[in-house]
Amino acid sequence: MKQRLWSIFNNESALGRAMNVCGIVIAANIMFVLVSMPIVTAGPAFAAMYHVMLRFLRSDGEINPFKEFWIGLKNNFRQAIIVWLLFLVIVIIGVMDIRFAMYAKGVMTIFKYLIYLIFGIALILVSHMAPVMAAFADTIPHLARNSVYFASKNPVRALAIAALNIGPLILTYYDLQRLPLYAFMWAVFGFGAIAMIVSKMLIKDFNVYLPELDEFGYPVEEGQEDGEMPDL
Repeated sequence: MKQRLWSIFNNESALGRAMNVCGIVIAANIMFVLVSMPIVTAGPAFAAMYHVMLRFLRSDGEINPFKEFWIGLKNNFRQAIIVWLLFLVIVIIGVMDIRFAMYAKGVMTIFKYLIYLIFGIALILVSHMAPVMAAFADTIPHLARNSVYFASKNPVRALAIAALNIGPLILTYYDLQRLPLYAFMWAVFGFGAIAMIVSKMLIKDFNVYLPELDEFGYPVEEGQEDGEMPDL
C-alpha cells in the first residue's frame, strides 16, 4: 500500500509532475507580483518570470524557482525596464489620443482605429519581448528584431499570445462582481499560468537557437547563461 501511494505521488508520476508544474507557476507568480508592485519594475519581473518558465521547460524540472527568478531579474533588469517604460509611454499617449478621437467628428474618427492598430502591434511585440529577452542575451534593437521574427513566423500564434496577455485582464476589468476572485487568481497563479502557456508555445522555436543543457538545466558551454540568435 505504501509503495502504491509513493508511486502516485512520486515526481515521475503524472500527479507528481502536475504538482511540480503548479509549484513552479505559483512560486514564480508570487515573486512576479511582489517585484512588480511599483509598476515600473513590472517589465523586469515579466522577463524574470519567463526566465523561470523557460528554464523549467528546458530542464528535467528540478529547479529552484526563487533562485532562477532572481537570476532572470538580474540578467534582464536594465533592458527590461527600458522596454517596459517605452511601452507605458506608448500606452499613455495612445489613451490620450483615443479620448481625443472619441469626441472628434468626421474624418478624425478614423484616427481612433489607427491608434487601436498601433496598440495591437505594440502589444504583440511586447508579448514576445519578455520571453525573447529571457531566452536570448542581446541588445534591445536585436531583441526587438527577434521578437518580430518569432511573431511573424506564426501570426496565428502571435495573436493567441497577445490575446492570452490582454484578454483575461479585460475580463477582470469588466466583471467587477467577481473582482475578489480574480484578484486572488492573479495574486496566486494567473500571471504565471499565462507565462507557462506562452513559454510552451514558443519553446520549440527557441530551442533551435539555444545551447544544449546539462542534467541540471544549464548551458553546456561554461559561463553562458542565455542563447544568442544569429543574424537573421
